[in-house]
Amino acid sequence: MRKFIDKIKPSFEKGGKFGFLHSTFDAFESFLYVPDTVTLKGSHVRDSVDLKRIMITVVVALVPCALFGIWNVGYQHNIAFDLGWGFWQMVWYGFLRVLPLYVVAYVVGLAIEFISAQIRGHEVNEGFLVSGMLIPLIVPVDVPLWMLAIAVAFAVILGKEVFGGTGMNMWNPALLCRAFLFFSYPSKMSGDTIWTGGVTRYLTDGTAFQSGNGLADAFSGATPLVHAGAGGVQGLTDAGTSFMDLIIGTIPGAVGETSVIAILIGAVILIWTGVASWKIMLSSVIGALAIGGLCNLIGGTPAMEMPAYYHLVLGGFAFGTVFMATDPVTSAQTETGKWIYGFLVGALTVTVRLFNPGYVEGMMLAILLMNTFAPLIDHYVIEASLSRRAKKVKVA
Repeated sequence: MRKFIDKIKPSFEKGGKFGFLHSTFDAFESFLYVPDTVTLKGSHVRDSVDLKRIMITVVVALVPCALFGIWNVGYQHNIAFDLGWGFWQMVWYGFLRVLPLYVVAYVVGLAIEFISAQIRGHEVNEGFLVSGMLIPLIVPVDVPLWMLAIAVAFAVILGKEVFGGTGMNMWNPALLCRAFLFFSYPSKMSGDTIWTGGVTRYLTDGTAFQSGNGLADAFSGATPLVHAGAGGVQGLTDAGTSFMDLIIGTIPGAVGETSVIAILIGAVILIWTGVASWKIMLSSVIGALAIGGLCNLIGGTPAMEMPAYYHLVLGGFAFGTVFMATDPVTSAQTETGKWIYGFLVGALTVTVRLFNPGYVEGMMLAILLMNTFAPLIDHYVIEASLSRRAKKVKVA
């Protein structure tokens, strides 16, 4: 394969017969092999880690969430209709439900990336490898595919390409996709209910299954976050949801956001490889516990009296903290800024959950808001550092 690529490569270089497809050819070659480009001038640190490897590391860290989410989709459908399915039947059903989301996300997103690179004559960036993996994990499994396609196009074009592509975007593209769905199609992304299952579906042998119990074709149930917001711990108990259920993830929810265990596996991978900042993760947890603990002292409603640590396992908090808030492009860059940024993400999330009855999940809005203010946080951190240094020089 390497010999074949080297043979046809001159035709795709600038000035070659297919030079106008240089960006596309370069993208496929970089995907298959280590790029052979090196710096030509200036002083640089040479390292084996490049953007592709960083992105692939994040994709690997997301695999446990994706696999569990696929199984959980089948599991929720199985228990909703008491089908008595085995493990592989639930996995197969979940796979058939989740696969179209990935196909739409990658086809639409990568098509726009390739077209944009061709128009600009730039290399195709690897950034959408992660965004395409994230988007299906943070949306309901029953979101109409045409809605998802429009949302992905919006996030890539207006949230990323207009700013200059990967590394230049102001907001996390995956979260921008979810925000577009939330504000444009609130009936699908309210966060109050989540799809549980449908009656007519296909089994592992390809035959159609009919429950025969007269139920509707599909139905949605309230999420644990709704039960907690209405009745605190007692609300979760009444709904049959234990704290261990929230940890394991055997609850209704967005595809990849339910299992804290799977998310923690991803967090270990990201921290061990140095791809994501543990400071942002830790400070986000501290911020959530701080506001949650303060509300515990104040009391007044069952949700405010619910132990603060419940917020860490409810909704999309864990997933957002590990995979969204730590985005190296849209988060704070300074070390002190990371502590401030993460703390405010966690604090704002719990504040929205407890004091905004119209929106039960605050993680998405909290991260997008802090994406907006991250450059300002870094600016004042740097200014404060320069001011301290100036005072030291003056004293000396």
